[in-house]
Amino acid sequence: MRFKVIFNTFGIILKFVSLLFILPPCFAIFYKEYSSILPFLTAGIITLGLGFLFGLNDASEKDIDNITRTEAFAALTGVWIMFGLVCTIPLLFFGLTPINALFEAFSGVSTTGATILEDFSIYPKTFFIYRALMQWFGGMGIIVLFIAVMPKFAVAGRKMFYAETPNPLDEKITPRVRYTAGWLWSIYILLTIIHLILMKIQGLDLYDSICISLSTVSAGGFSNSPTSLIGYSSSLVWICGIFAFIAGLNFLLCYRVLIQGKISEIFKSEEFRTYFFLVLFFTLSISLILFSAENIPVKDALRNAFFETAATITSTGAYSDDYSQWPLRGKVLIFILMFIGGSAISASGSIKITRWIFIFKFIKRELNKIVHPNAIIPIKLEGRIVQNENGYQILIFVLFFIAIFALSTIIVTFIEQNSVVAITGSIATLSNTGPGLDNIIGPLGNYNSLSNFTKLIFIFNMLIGRLEIIPFLALLNKELWQKRGN
Repeated sequence: MRFKVIFNTFGIILKFVSLLFILPPCFAIFYKEYSSILPFLTAGIITLGLGFLFGLNDASEKDIDNITRTEAFAALTGVWIMFGLVCTIPLLFFGLTPINALFEAFSGVSTTGATILEDFSIYPKTFFIYRALMQWFGGMGIIVLFIAVMPKFAVAGRKMFYAETPNPLDEKITPRVRYTAGWLWSIYILLTIIHLILMKIQGLDLYDSICISLSTVSAGGFSNSPTSLIGYSSSLVWICGIFAFIAGLNFLLCYRVLIQGKISEIFKSEEFRTYFFLVLFFTLSISLILFSAENIPVKDALRNAFFETAATITSTGAYSDDYSQWPLRGKVLIFILMFIGGSAISASGSIKITRWIFIFKFIKRELNKIVHPNAIIPIKLEGRIVQNENGYQILIFVLFFIAIFALSTIIVTFIEQNSVVAITGSIATLSNTGPGLDNIIGPLGNYNSLSNFTKLIFIFNMLIGRLEIIPFLALLNKELWQKRGN
C-alpha cells in the first residue's frame, strides 16, 4: 500500500470538493442571509488547505495513474470519510454540537436523510439548501463527478469509479470511464431539472422546489419541513413518488432508453421487471391494508402506499404519511422494503434488486444440484453469466450486510434499551433509508434524543451503507496492506 498515492489522491479530490462550498453562499446572497456566508467560506478554505496539505508528497501523476485495486478501495473510503468531515464544518456554525453536526453531515452525503433536527424554524433557508446539496452530490457520487469533470487520471479514475458504482455484470455504456461518468451525471442533472420544473408547475416557490427536487432525485429524504411531504397536494406527492421510483432505476438503463433511444431495453431488463413488480405488489398490498384497517379512501390509500413504497425501496426516506402509526402489517411491509433497495448503479441504497435476484437463483441452483450433483448450472443476470468472482462478492456483501445489521441492533439495544429503535434504526441507517418505525426515530421523530455512542454507530452504518461494504471489507484484509494487488 503506497500511502503517498492515497494521500495525494485525497489532496486532489479535496481541492475539487472545496469548490462545491461556493454554491451555498450564492443562495445566501440571493436570500439576503449574509450571516450564512461565513460558514461555507470557512469550510471551503479549510478543505482547500487540507487538499494542499495532503498533496505535499512526492507522488507523481504516473504513481497515481498506476493505483492498485487495494489503493483505489482505500482512496474511495478515505475520500468519503473526508467528504463527510468537511461537510460537518458549516453545520457547527449553526449551533449543532460536534456529534450532531457529524451525524447530519454523514446522513446528508450518504443520502440517508436521518436527522437530529427538532425545531426547523430556527435555521435559515441557506442551511436547508445546503443539506439538500449534500444529498445531491452524494447521490450520484463525488468520485463519479470528479472523474466526469477531471479526466486527468484515466486509469486511477476507472478503478475508483467501479469501486464506487459496483455492478455484478461490470457493464459499461461507453468505452471510456470519463464519458460514462459524464453521461451518468448528465442524466442525473436532467432529471433534477425536470423535477424542479414540475414542482414549480405545482405552485411551489423556488426554495421549496430546489429542496424537494435535490432530495428526491438523489434518493436522500432530507426535507426543509419537519413533516416532509405531509399536507402537500395529491398530484405533487404522486410526482415525487414517480421521481423516487426513477431514482431507483439503473442509470445505465436510463442511458440506453433516454440517450440511445432503445425503449425495448426496459422490457428486456430482468432487474427492471423485478423492480416494477415489487413496487406494484407492495403498493397494492399496503393500500389494501390502509383501506381495510384504517378506512382510508382508495385514492388516498393508493397515493400514500405508492409513495412510501417507492421512497422506502429506493431509500429516499421522505414521507407523505406517518407510517409509524399504520397497522402492524403495513409497518412490517415497510420494514421488508428497507432490505430490498433499488437497482444497481442508482441513487438508492440497501442490498439492491440485482443481488437479490442472484441470491434466489443461487439457492435454486444449489437445490437443483442436490438432485443433479454433477450438473453445471451457470447463473445468469440480464442474459449474461455471472462470473464466480462476482458471485462470491455478492454473497459476501449480503452476508456482511446482515451481520452488520445484527451486530448494530444488538449493541444499540443494550445502549438505548429499546429494541424497536435498535432494529429499525440499524436497518434505516445501514440501508440509507433514514426514518425508523417508531415515534422516536419515525417519520415525525428524529435521532437527537439517542446517545452519542448510538449516533456514532449509526454514522458508521450510513458510511459503509453508502460505500456498499466491499471497499470497507477489503481494507480489513491485512495482506492487502502488505503487498501490492491487482
